[in-house]
Amino acid sequence: MDAFLPSTLAVAIAEIGDKTQLLTLFLTARFAQRNAIILGILVATLLNHGLSAWLGAWLVQWVPESWGPWIIGLSFIAVGLWVLIPDKDDEEDTAILKYGAFVATCVLFFIAEIGDKTQVATVILAARYDSLLWVILGTTIGMMLANVPVAYAGSWLMQKIPLQLARWSACGLFVGLGVLTLIMA
Repeated sequence: MDAFLPSTLAVAIAEIGDKTQLLTLFLTARFAQRNAIILGILVATLLNHGLSAWLGAWLVQWVPESWGPWIIGLSFIAVGLWVLIPDKDDEEDTAILKYGAFVATCVLFFIAEIGDKTQVATVILAARYDSLLWVILGTTIGMMLANVPVAYAGSWLMQKIPLQLARWSACGLFVGLGVLTLIMA
């Protein structure tokens, strides 16, 4: 359970202003079915973060025990600094849109998360904490907390959230987790 709160907060804050929020805006502008979009985000995130958490737990088995906290701590700090760099607006493949809101959202979200900050953070969180279930649930809920309001409130909400503050908050959270991991080593 100690993995749940850091996982939720890390992803929820890191997602503010991320390309997946922009993707949510795009999908809500294209499709009227908000619930199908939200369900697609949920399914894609569970799959992506589930695989990522499994990878993190698997990788930590192969790293010498004395190296683990250093690699994890420094990785948290690196992700913290990475969130300060705004995402570039990738062009999405619009051919998938013909399959409807749910399928388009599942595919586009899964692809958008590959190599993204939150996917890397999920790998690191799973390597740091013993409970894959709580990491997956936490990162998934964090993703939903960041994207569900965008699906309903759209561009109005994005104009009200100061992105610099969100980026610096996410940076502070990740760096704090990194420093805490290094201190506990």
